[in-house]
Amino acid sequence: MKLIIQIPCYNEADTLSLALQALPRTVPGFDSVEWLIIDDGSADKTVKVAQENGVDHIVQHAHNQGLARAFTTGINACLHRGADVIVNTDADNQYDASCIPALTLEILENRADMVVGERPITTIEHFSPIKKMLQKLGSWVVRIASASNVPDAPSGFRAISRAAAQRLVVFSDYTYTLETIIQAGQKGMRIASIPVGVNEDLRPSRLVKSIPAYIQRSVMTIVRIFVIYRPFRFFGTIGLAIFGMGALLGLRFLWFYFTGSGDGHIQSVILAGVLVGMGFQTILVAFLADLLSANRKLLEELRARSLQQELNETSQQGGYSAAVTLNQHNRDQIKTSTVDQTTTS
Repeated sequence: MKLIIQIPCYNEADTLSLALQALPRTVPGFDSVEWLIIDDGSADKTVKVAQENGVDHIVQHAHNQGLARAFTTGINACLHRGADVIVNTDADNQYDASCIPALTLEILENRADMVVGERPITTIEHFSPIKKMLQKLGSWVVRIASASNVPDAPSGFRAISRAAAQRLVVFSDYTYTLETIIQAGQKGMRIASIPVGVNEDLRPSRLVKSIPAYIQRSVMTIVRIFVIYRPFRFFGTIGLAIFGMGALLGLRFLWFYFTGSGDGHIQSVILAGVLVGMGFQTILVAFLADLLSANRKLLEELRARSLQQELNETSQQGGYSAAVTLNQHNRDQIKTSTVDQTTTS
């Protein structure tokens, strides 16, 4: 059994060393534990710090593509390198690495396909009240959309089984945390959550550049989640609400008409007709969106099968064919025996 711990990085030279020093090299239940860094177009010495701290694999983006893309790149790289379980953590040492054995235990004992670390949100001092509220709101939305019971959905500290990782597809460019849980729930994967510790804040969050921007991004992410993963409920609810308002206005006009006081209410008839028409069209959109959602699920299943075939072929060939080993000079500078570096555009 192989465990690979992946860390997405973007200009993390100041904190990466501390995060790496806390990572375990042995975890109960695994024959080997490897570290993988996704360098998302860093302009500082992130890669050098990773090499000096004995990272086994370094995957690079030619330019910054965002956290969600870096996460996806890391998952694919871990799968191609034979990971049976993947643990994702942050480069700012936010999460307590000593909790990694507890995360992986749920998968090793076949109780879960994905395990999400639950942070003590209410006691984290550097989280503003607005951020804590949005964290709870996002988790509530995810619980509804995924039919799961994850109390801290935005947590990036999680363990994922190989089978689950092969089936995850991230559409968002902003963050992967909410979307991957919803996909796992909709695809019938078992999702568990365990309490984890956190360390002191070393730097401001890269995702929360300002409270207004964070609120805007969070609201858009939540709306997008419902549109993609609950399209019939989303458009159907809107359509029924509009249709209902039109029907009520129409009934109001009929009441006045049959009681002999219908004169002067022609505006209600016009507005009722417009709202009923809009509601009916929105309900039709709900059915079309549901059909598109079914097609998306079929495409995701085909992608998972294609990836499985690719991984099987890679395994038979004895490794990740796109890997480029470092030159001898770099090997002498790094205290590790198996470092490979792949550039992903």
